[in-house]
Amino acid sequence: MAVKKFMLVNRKAPHGSIYALESLEVVLIAAAFEQDVSVAFIDDGVYQLKKGMQTKGIAVKNFSPTYRALEDYDVDKLYVEAESLALRGLKADDLVTDVKVVDSETLADLMEEQDVVLSF
Repeated sequence: MAVKKFMLVNRKAPHGSIYALESLEVVLIAAAFEQDVSVAFIDDGVYQLKKGMQTKGIAVKNFSPTYRALEDYDVDKLYVEAESLALRGLKADDLVTDVKVVDSETLADLMEEQDVVLSF
């Protein structure tokens, strides 16, 4: 089977819609089929990685710690857009896992290198 380069772009907040959780499932499926998977977080998608989320009050499971386990699936290319972090008053230290913080131009270049880009 030919290996394809997939990038999943997370743009939505982690709760209030199915986008974030569905994206995580697609990441795991692509990794299970040994594809080259990258994940980018931009706009409100950066909140998916925020440490210390308390979801009990909205009666949903906090799935963001799952991002720390992606390395076990050989998914270690996690990118966060610097401008999105800054606009939301966040820094890399505020996130649940190690990521590469890149500017929007670098992220656009990375997207150009992919065979498939899926936006959630």
